[in-house]
Amino acid sequence: METLDWASIADVLAKIAVAYLLALPVAWDREQHERSAGLRTFPLVATAATGFILIARAEYGESPEAHARVLEGLITGIGFIGGGAILREHGSVRGTSTAASIWATAAIGAATAYGRYEIAVVLSVIIFATLRVLSRFKAADDA
Repeated sequence: METLDWASIADVLAKIAVAYLLALPVAWDREQHERSAGLRTFPLVATAATGFILIARAEYGESPEAHARVLEGLITGIGFIGGGAILREHGSVRGTSTAASIWATAAIGAATAYGRYEIAVVLSVIIFATLRVLSRFKAADDA
């Protein structure tokens, strides 16, 4: 049995914690607007994305081909989850902002896993600002 590498565990925990925290503003916004995805969904998406990338890094090293495949799968899989947030009712489509937010939140997790915190922070700020500021310009029943 292998011994635990506490330094590696601390590094993984730190990255997952950062992804979790950076997803919270988006989660809070969606929760405030009573959307189908909220405080639980967005941190889970960000931390899962971080986890998948960290697993790939641990298992495949820095192989660009392996990382491309993992990212492709992550992008597709999260897109599928986001698709579940989109509803069509009475001739209108709802949930596209929530779906796009789910997808974008996965990018926060991926950036965090690669240690690209500057990208993760900027994504978090842009996603949150887009949801909060631009929603003022939409019709009330369209958000």
